[in-house]
Amino acid sequence: MPDLSVKGIRAAQLGILLNAALAVIKLLAGVLGNSYALIADAVESGTDIFSSLFVLGGLQIARRDPTDDYPFGFGRAETLATAAVALMLLGVAIGIAIEAVREILTPHHLPEPWTLAVLATVVVLKWLISRRVQAVGAEIGSMAVQADAWHHLSDAVTSTAAFVGISIAWWGGPGWEPADDWAALVAAAVIAFNGAAILRTAIRDLMDATAGQDVVAGVRQVAEAVPNVLAIEKLFVRRSGMTYHIAIHVQAAPAMPLSESHALGGQVKAAIRQSLPGAGLILVHMEPYGEKAS
Repeated sequence: MPDLSVKGIRAAQLGILLNAALAVIKLLAGVLGNSYALIADAVESGTDIFSSLFVLGGLQIARRDPTDDYPFGFGRAETLATAAVALMLLGVAIGIAIEAVREILTPHHLPEPWTLAVLATVVVLKWLISRRVQAVGAEIGSMAVQADAWHHLSDAVTSTAAFVGISIAWWGGPGWEPADDWAALVAAAVIAFNGAAILRTAIRDLMDATAGQDVVAGVRQVAEAVPNVLAIEKLFVRRSGMTYHIAIHVQAAPAMPLSESHALGGQVKAAIRQSLPGAGLILVHMEPYGEKAS
């Protein structure tokens, strides 16, 4: 198993354990402390468990070697996991919003003041785990792991909103009881925004949109630096999970023998692999300099 996949899997496993513990703590605190914002927060932590399971499964499948039936590998499993996490975020946002509106319209008591201590602890823990998972996702180039980090961060956002709402309710006194419900409604909007942004990125990858310009420019620069490469006529880079598949048209001297041209193509491929650890299938098409491909 590649070391990069191991890091992503460990991050997902850590998220599962932490979210399971926090979901129970927040649910009990919400019920005993009369705070719907905390109960909604507990539900969000519960969905975090499933999102981490999706990420874990996606990474496990994506690390498989290519086969005859799947010559491009299984990287799409990681992208599908990203889309699943995004859809779960949107679903959670809708659910929290519906229940928050219902609670706003239903008279209820003020949350207990000790619930603020629970929320403050949750915010710190979820912010820390979000930063850790985000760092792992960025290091290994996994959108699914980074989406999982956003899911953790959304939990911190809902907890922060709940903290603010309960504080306002206690500061305002009678008549301000729904403040934490309004806070839950605001948090739902933030979660929905993040979910939509993550889903958009996943759809782009599923539709074979070109990779980021930083990646494309980096590949072009590396290829052009190979000796005897005179120009890059075309370059296509698409992302499949943590893998980049590349098709590149390299122009060389028209009089170059076929064997040397073939060797040059191999040098270009090797240079790209060395500069881009996530490179998967690289197709190098050699062309005579100055002529356009038909």
